[in-house]
Amino acid sequence: MHTLDQLAAGCSGVIRRVGGEGELRCRLLDMGLTPRTTVMVRKIAPLGDPIELRLRGYELSIRLEDARKIEVEVVDGNDSGACGQSKLR
Repeated sequence: MHTLDQLAAGCSGVIRRVGGEGELRCRLLDMGLTPRTTVMVRKIAPLGDPIELRLRGYELSIRLEDARKIEVEVVDGNDSGACGQSKLR
């Protein structure tokens, strides 16, 4: 299992668990980051933070700190070696 911040640009995953506590967790869920949702990392900012995601037909940018709280399973069809670890880490 990986966290969302570990996926490289162009890679997809299915959200398995949303961590965090209180308002942060509620905010992530309200933004559509819910279990069983497929999410793709579209872009990573030049300095690595934030990252832009595509999910549910829209784009969303989140901080790496928040992305670390979201566990994802890499989608089949991705090269798991390239997708399992962002090149910026």
